[in-house]
Amino acid sequence: MEEALVEVEPKAAQAQPPESTAPGKAWKAKKRPLYLTAVPAGLIKLRNLPKTRHRAGATPPATKKPRERNENLEGSCGWGCVLIPSCQRFNNMRCFLIFYGILVTSQGIVFGLVDLSIDTLQKNNRLKTIENLVLSSSYDISSCLVGVFMAYYGGRGNIPRWITVSSFLIGFGSLLFAFPYFSGEDFPLNVETEDICQEMKITKACKKASSPFRSKYVSFFILGQIVQGIAGIPLYILGVTFLENNVATHSTGIYLGILEALGILGYALSYAIGASLIKSSENSNFEKNVDNSGNQHWLKTWWIHFVFVSIITWSTLIPLSCFPPSIRGSARIKAGKHKQPKDQEFGTSIKDLFATIWMLLKNSMFVCLSLSRASESLIMIGASEFLPLYIENQFMLTPSEATTLAGLVLIPGGALAQLLGGIIVSILHMSYKALMKFIMVTSTISLVLLAFVIFVRCDPIPFAGINEDYGGTGQLGNLTAPCNYHCRCLSTVYSAVCGRDDIGYFSPCFAGCTNVKTLNNRKTYYNCSCIKEGLTTSDEEGDFIDARVGKCDTKCYKLPLFIAFIFSTIVFSGFSGVPNILTILRTVSDKQRFVALGMTYVILRILGTIPGPVVFKIVGESSCIFRDAGRCGNLGSCWIYNKTKMAYLLVGVCFFCKIFTIFFTAIAFGLCKYLPKENSDILPTLVKHLKVKKKERTDL
Repeated sequence: MEEALVEVEPKAAQAQPPESTAPGKAWKAKKRPLYLTAVPAGLIKLRNLPKTRHRAGATPPATKKPRERNENLEGSCGWGCVLIPSCQRFNNMRCFLIFYGILVTSQGIVFGLVDLSIDTLQKNNRLKTIENLVLSSSYDISSCLVGVFMAYYGGRGNIPRWITVSSFLIGFGSLLFAFPYFSGEDFPLNVETEDICQEMKITKACKKASSPFRSKYVSFFILGQIVQGIAGIPLYILGVTFLENNVATHSTGIYLGILEALGILGYALSYAIGASLIKSSENSNFEKNVDNSGNQHWLKTWWIHFVFVSIITWSTLIPLSCFPPSIRGSARIKAGKHKQPKDQEFGTSIKDLFATIWMLLKNSMFVCLSLSRASESLIMIGASEFLPLYIENQFMLTPSEATTLAGLVLIPGGALAQLLGGIIVSILHMSYKALMKFIMVTSTISLVLLAFVIFVRCDPIPFAGINEDYGGTGQLGNLTAPCNYHCRCLSTVYSAVCGRDDIGYFSPCFAGCTNVKTLNNRKTYYNCSCIKEGLTTSDEEGDFIDARVGKCDTKCYKLPLFIAFIFSTIVFSGFSGVPNILTILRTVSDKQRFVALGMTYVILRILGTIPGPVVFKIVGESSCIFRDAGRCGNLGSCWIYNKTKMAYLLVGVCFFCKIFTIFFTAIAFGLCKYLPKENSDILPTLVKHLKVKKKERTDL
């Protein structure tokens, strides 16, 4: 509007006699009327229409300029024609980021609660392999199927409205997860009888009757995962591009870093909420005399957490629906950004969609950056899926302790990396070439740190039947020995005990223990026929304790060093997350950004998050030493792993993923010479300044 007024004023001054224009009046004519600043943008547009008709023939230049400006008017907060003046102060990107961040955090909580719930159901109901894979991958599959379509057509509409739809779907999907618990059926607890040596033990017949809860659970969780997958497209594709279009170029990294960190923190909150679920499932395997009424009550009310998340998510529906397509201040930011001259327009037909996809696939630089992002996601999948199991077996911790410790490493490390990565690239005002250099340097550092992790491991402890042969009376690879042959022990439940001889046993039964007591909320075992050596200690009643529940102490103090190395590796690895997104956004045309992010999302799912859990599952299974024989025809769980082989396999897979990240980024960096010269934020202002100078010289 200011440019239009500057050009119109000299013509108005020529139409009036020089003596009729007083200095004070000339100054007032240049100012915009005060009442126009208080009237919504929609009313300004209506006010200008009649004047445009009357003055169309008289002053053509004056009517053209306001029309161009009106097309880029920033919207006001409200619902259509209903505008609330007091709410306009919240019409800015910071307020939008608050509600957007709440939504991202809520879905992070849902992801964590779903993972914990699926793990618990799998342990207690022995899900089939196909059921487990469908439950875990239905989110990724659904988002792959609709990702590109929603990115292409959603980018042409009102993006805040799309994010509002995403808010509704996240809340609705969370309620679907709660429905199996809410339906009134009891959560099936897998409470086993005490596994001690009993010569007349009776083995119960196997019942293959299917559980109604299990069938309902699997159905509703698959449906909930599909809904969450659809909801994630507007959230992580349309929302990211909306932020990039409405904030300054070198501030985008900070906003994206905050969002990525909030999503990770939401996942951390879910583990803090669901820590009791891990302990309840863990204790149900070998607790009998301890009162489990609190755990049962907690498991029956587990669904209430999904309901709370739905309420929090739906609280953002009204605020997000009020934001306009162009937030206040975005017009000035868009005017300062350089518009690419060769930005081909595409229609809304399916043919145009496939033409856009084909154009992106021919962009070798975009494909390499997408592959780099996919290989990077494999590392985070491996860390989240495999790290708790690795810590549990390498340092002999309980599942709840290992999961909690892994969360304390992954969550702060991942959140800090995303936030710092966004801040660093924003403060340094990195170009897309500098961003790729940053990715390669930080990935190389994380690669070096990852190589040191393999040397931080503990020696295996003696375990009867695995690497210790019951003092020469048994055989390696066989848990049964002459000292426990009469006990008729089962290997379907792993409840490790540590004998006074500092040897681990699979269960009290395999140690030959016949009596049990609970002292200080911890079980102790007596009269164990397989334990003959070691120091004897007596309890308060004078009985000598032969074994205690739990795994033996490894006498290895490398856990703090391992945490330091793995934390540093995750931080430097996570530095490349935000720069990778920014590089993709800056190396494609403005009209292709939505589809480019959608294609990246699909490639990441197909090559990263879908095969990732399967790859690391194979890694874990290949290092298994002793597996449950199985019950009722189901595949038994792996109880004991080869620590050394597990360390080499885990580090090896992550090492090659990092190599691929550096390789694809290096190829993309080499293709930079085929792109036009990069423009900075200073370029549009400089060009405008030069045009003004040239015009002034022409006038002179």
